[in-house]
Amino acid sequence: MAFVITQNCCNDGSCVPVCPVDCIRPVPSAEGNESTMLYIDPASCVDCGACEAECPVGAIYHEDDLPTGQSVFRDINAEYFVSRPLAVRAMSSEEPRDRVAAGALRVAIVGSGPAACYAAAELIRTPGVEVNMFERLPTPFGLIRSGVAPDHQRTKGVVSVFEPALTHPDLRLYLNVTVGEDISHTELLDRHHAVIYAVGASSSRELGIPGEDLPGSHAAAEVVGWYNGHPDHVDDAIDLSSRRAVIIGNGNVALDVARVLLSDPGQLAGTDIADHALRRLADSGIEEVVVIGRRGVGDAAFTLGEFLAVGELDGVDIVIDGDVGDRRDGDFESALKYDVAERYRQRARSIGNKRLVFLFGVTPVEIVGSERVEGVRVDPTRSGNGSFGRIIDTGLVLRSIGYRGTPVPGLPFDTEREVVPNEGGRVVEAGRTVPGVYVTGWIKRGPRGFIGSNRTCAQETVGLLLADHRSGLLSDPTAAGTDIEALLRRRGTVPVDWSGWRRIDEAERRRGRESGRPRVKYVARSELIGAAQR
Repeated sequence: MAFVITQNCCNDGSCVPVCPVDCIRPVPSAEGNESTMLYIDPASCVDCGACEAECPVGAIYHEDDLPTGQSVFRDINAEYFVSRPLAVRAMSSEEPRDRVAAGALRVAIVGSGPAACYAAAELIRTPGVEVNMFERLPTPFGLIRSGVAPDHQRTKGVVSVFEPALTHPDLRLYLNVTVGEDISHTELLDRHHAVIYAVGASSSRELGIPGEDLPGSHAAAEVVGWYNGHPDHVDDAIDLSSRRAVIIGNGNVALDVARVLLSDPGQLAGTDIADHALRRLADSGIEEVVVIGRRGVGDAAFTLGEFLAVGELDGVDIVIDGDVGDRRDGDFESALKYDVAERYRQRARSIGNKRLVFLFGVTPVEIVGSERVEGVRVDPTRSGNGSFGRIIDTGLVLRSIGYRGTPVPGLPFDTEREVVPNEGGRVVEAGRTVPGVYVTGWIKRGPRGFIGSNRTCAQETVGLLLADHRSGLLSDPTAAGTDIEALLRRRGTVPVDWSGWRRIDEAERRRGRESGRPRVKYVARSELIGAAQR
């Protein structure tokens, strides 16, 4: 008997070191896995349950307890190891670190998403380290709150991993504080031995085609922020009156948006989706979503788990169209995506169902329309593979072709890679290390990997920071760190601490209990700050 890792795998790797027989692969790396999830070898598993207890997102089940729709992962876990004999590796050490003398190492972390939280957890493991975390929103956890789809509540449970660090007596949380405006990079360095930037890659890439700026054309990330109640997007005008929506790009974000647009509003009403989005979705005219990919299904950016999940949508037919490419037998997850697409192609369809269409092998060349979006013109990606100039009629086009980093005030920036230049997390300018300045997460390595990929990334950065401290390479602060709150208040900024966030959290959960939901979010910044001060 064995345990099985399923769709919700976040690639955190928490399960790897607790396995007594080392049967979980692939081992996460600082650069992110080539694999989209982890797998348990059923031939080696000793049925102890340590991985299930450790998993922060509830993705691991005993094979006898797999929920409906997840049983396919029993075979997927087993098949992964068919051509990969399990070689035992040395287990990573989580031994306690030597204590740092009080006041000897004070670190600022900019950001509060997964990358920032993993970095904080690593720092707090060293007794005596003091951490101050800064976040521009009045709420913590970044894309876990505002990016994870509302119907993925288990995935949001990863915050349980971060809460022990954020409630630690040696960490102070400064929410509602924008570094670069409310407090400068120089002022942070004056008050800390080191600063770690974990600010992510918050901008969406552009298509660079005619018509992209027409009304009705949006970044998919804007829609994600809109239905998740991100304060920056609550007033976005997302018109859902069109019968068809087209999403350009086929990563997990594209599938999340497609799933939300096609889901029964009654089912979404049991999630933490923002109220304004739920009301708009209840009146939506969208009956079909077309997800466009330039290449075949094996090259699609979505994970296997998310591709399987859309097949469980009630009242939605899955349609496979275009050039799906060839089955690549030597690429495990690519081959499985091809097989899933073939199963979808053979499914019967039902009259009256909505449709999720995967259109492979085409490239968008123009968004057409006079006053607003009226369609998307696509050409086949490979020559000789169909007619040119096909127009897909639609009033809503969403681009989902990836994120890009933006310059951080006071730091160098690589405009080609769109990251802060670094070596393993140490910021580098003109070929030389910038003392005391570090990065982790997407702003370090680019927008790739998953929530859990940030864990090993943060471990690498924090390891270098601690080594630099031991080597005497970090300068002592020139100002006391005790004046930060007073400095912010003199500038008219009202920081929200952990207690303030707990008041927001409790108020949202209380509102949720009144309507049978996990929470009902406050979405306006003023509402959030008001709830924090009650």
